[in-house]
Amino acid sequence: MRISIWPRQGITIVYFIPLVTAFVIGLILTPLVRAIALKLSFVDQPTKRKIHATPIPLMGGVAIYASVLLSMLVYDGLTPRTWAILIGGTSLLIIGLIDDWYKTRGREFSVSIRLVGYIVVSAVPLCFDIAITGVTNPFSGGMLLFPEWLMWLSTMLWTFALMNMVNFIDGVDGLAAGIVTVSALTLFIIALIKGQHGSALMGAIVAGASLSFLSYNFYPALIFMGDAGAVFLGYSVAILAVDGAFKSATVISMLVPVLAVGVPILDTMIVFWRRLRSRSSLHKADKLHTHHRLLAKGYTQVQTVSLLYVTGIVLSMLSILLVLLYA
Repeated sequence: MRISIWPRQGITIVYFIPLVTAFVIGLILTPLVRAIALKLSFVDQPTKRKIHATPIPLMGGVAIYASVLLSMLVYDGLTPRTWAILIGGTSLLIIGLIDDWYKTRGREFSVSIRLVGYIVVSAVPLCFDIAITGVTNPFSGGMLLFPEWLMWLSTMLWTFALMNMVNFIDGVDGLAAGIVTVSALTLFIIALIKGQHGSALMGAIVAGASLSFLSYNFYPALIFMGDAGAVFLGYSVAILAVDGAFKSATVISMLVPVLAVGVPILDTMIVFWRRLRSRSSLHKADKLHTHHRLLAKGYTQVQTVSLLYVTGIVLSMLSILLVLLYA
């Protein structure tokens, strides 16, 4: 077990400044994006399924994307992580903005086009050697390497799933941004423990960008991130986990990244189980998500989000404990 997890040169300069940079960029850009969205009538209209009562600007994903990408370019340079964000993240932003635009006009963007786009983007990290390559052999201490087909399948499934899972929980003010902040900070700490500078840097940046957006998105929300922002954040967290927590993981510590993003994973599993029981469509929007059920029981938005934050923090603490015990 490693005792010291802090870099010798000081965590403030190495990681805190990039986090603050991403935070400040988001803090400046978000109100500008909000003003543009209002001018373009790029707003989310209230419906029976949604819980907001007035139109809310729906372009927050642009500010999140810009704060992450600009900070990555400045502090990480053109590394594989940055290229994966630049190519895959930009593609997701475009797809998401088109989807969000259709929603603002009361229409639905083609599910098949989105599905194909997400599948293609889920392969982008592999093009830059960001992949789940195997697990540590518990008997010999060496690596049990996955065959190439399993490496591609596991990485793409993880990335595709996280993109959609974060999008699924984006149904209450501040929920997705807050949960991603917790997950990014958890993966940041795990990367520090494992001595992975690049992953720790990305974790700090994603946390800073998410936290800045949360300041405008917490109840009562002034702006929504839309599918563009939620899917982009899910993609970023997926890359962060593959580049960090999944590297040289033991069989047991493969649970670490799963626990670090436990809230969206658990919510998706619960929703899919409920949809299977009711024999309804697995991809059709409904009010079976955990946050919807809590609201239906009488919890306020703030209480609902706070309860899920606490759940996320507890799961994240368990993931950190697993790393300390088995990394």
